[in-house]
Amino acid sequence: MSASIASRSWFRILLALVVAAIAAVGYLSVTKKETIPDVTFVDLQGQKITSQDLRGKVVMINFWATSCTTCVKEMPEMVDTYNKYKAAGLEFIAVAMAYDPPNYVLNFVETRKLPFTVALDTQGGLAKSFGDVQLTPTTLVIDKRGQVLKRYVGEPDFAALHRLLEKELAA
Repeated sequence: MSASIASRSWFRILLALVVAAIAAVGYLSVTKKETIPDVTFVDLQGQKITSQDLRGKVVMINFWATSCTTCVKEMPEMVDTYNKYKAAGLEFIAVAMAYDPPNYVLNFVETRKLPFTVALDTQGGLAKSFGDVQLTPTTLVIDKRGQVLKRYVGEPDFAALHRLLEKELAA
């Protein structure tokens, strides 16, 4: 009988260790930061910006479309956010989705005088590289090491976004 009790004790210890290991792996996979992919953005003037060019900078990448009501609604706040933090070093790239006609994008940028970089994703490769972005707006905040700090799908809470940017820009 005591051998049976000892077996059960060892089994419980082993089971506890397995559960702890599974929990640790799960925790690490959730907390591991996503790093931005090795991509090249091409702006409306044909200038190229690589992900390597962005290292050492806090960056916002906003996937949007002129046909997206929420994108159009949030754009003035995006402009205000960029203008508020650009002197502190914020980089901002607005990526127009592949289905957005380039002439619509250009018209939108010119009429609203967007002050940040706007890139076209004519083949959809950028959206695919960033986790197959399909919903707009999708905004990513990238830290100076190239890690994704936050991914917003839909309009962000701008007060929380500003707090995050202030913290990262000061780091």
